[in-house]
Amino acid sequence: MSDLELVGLGKRFGSFTAVDDLTLTVPSGSFFALLGASGCGKTTTLRMVAGLEEPTTGRVLLAGQDVTRLRPYRRPVNTVFQNYALFPHLDVFENVAFGLRRRRVAGIAEQVARMLDLVQLSGFERRRPDQLSGGQQQRVALARALVNRPQVLLLDEPLGALDLKLRRQMQIELKRIQTEVGITFLHVTHDQEEAMWLADTVAVMNAGRIEQLGPPTEIYEFPANPFVANFLGQSNLLAASVVGRSGDDLVLRAHGARFAAPAARARAVEGEVWLGVRPEKLRLGPSAVDGHNAIHCVVTDACYAGVSTEYLLRTPWGQQMSAFSANAEPGGPLRPGTEVTAYWHPSHSFVLKRAAESADRTPLSVTP
Repeated sequence: MSDLELVGLGKRFGSFTAVDDLTLTVPSGSFFALLGASGCGKTTTLRMVAGLEEPTTGRVLLAGQDVTRLRPYRRPVNTVFQNYALFPHLDVFENVAFGLRRRRVAGIAEQVARMLDLVQLSGFERRRPDQLSGGQQQRVALARALVNRPQVLLLDEPLGALDLKLRRQMQIELKRIQTEVGITFLHVTHDQEEAMWLADTVAVMNAGRIEQLGPPTEIYEFPANPFVANFLGQSNLLAASVVGRSGDDLVLRAHGARFAAPAARARAVEGEVWLGVRPEKLRLGPSAVDGHNAIHCVVTDACYAGVSTEYLLRTPWGQQMSAFSANAEPGGPLRPGTEVTAYWHPSHSFVLKRAAESADRTPLSVTP
């Protein structure tokens, strides 16, 4: 197995710590995403794996071999960058064949043809990069990296320069290509939807550390802390206290109201907590359904996005909440000033640990 292992990996630039004691394993053949905002350390981590940055501490292991001090060209990895880095004076065929020619391998024409067929660019062999669209250039960059048969393909925000529609198309292509070749992909991105769409496993990074690691559905449905809850999507978080149990549920009190949440979806089962619910789990109506958590609110704004409408709601205690409503019912969006009840089933709640002094700094509905 050619697992990629990072053991106590750290990188400092003077007094600034970019990556802080990072330890993780990227399983062989997986599509693994490092997700985080700019400056969180994800690209620095990728560059250390590629050999473009030397770690201050720790080791990089590939298939059990310590490659920490190997030069980049000696490592069985290739990198695809956001700017593609194609050779403008070479045509598509020669761009893809470049690494093979340097290594003087046999059967170059056959290998290049196979890679161009994989990325659906057969027939483009004699075109120059400036004769290609952005998506086609990205496919050439992928073919050039994959033709060398690396054990790990590193992707440094490779779709960041593409427009939204083309980015969606290339996400589908990336997933298809990774499935076909079976090579480990380590993908760096700040795009939450992209990470969830592509990756088998997502590691959410913040300030050089991993906040949470796991399958996208697990991280989204049961975040580890407020940072993850509001970085991977949006969350409504209510400052609450656990006041008891009712069967498999915790009983909570927030702003004078009573709520319920499954104990199995709680990171803390006593004391001061955040009670969380995703905006798409909320329903809006004149009154709540029996057995549901509910808050009486006033609509303060509405953003129509075709598939759904996002409502901003103000609670009686002045907190802002967010709700997504599918545009499947007749009639237009609710108008600002409309009084509604926001309600949700307790099973859609999650509970996070909260320090008592953080109650005045509620991290609500943050879009990174």
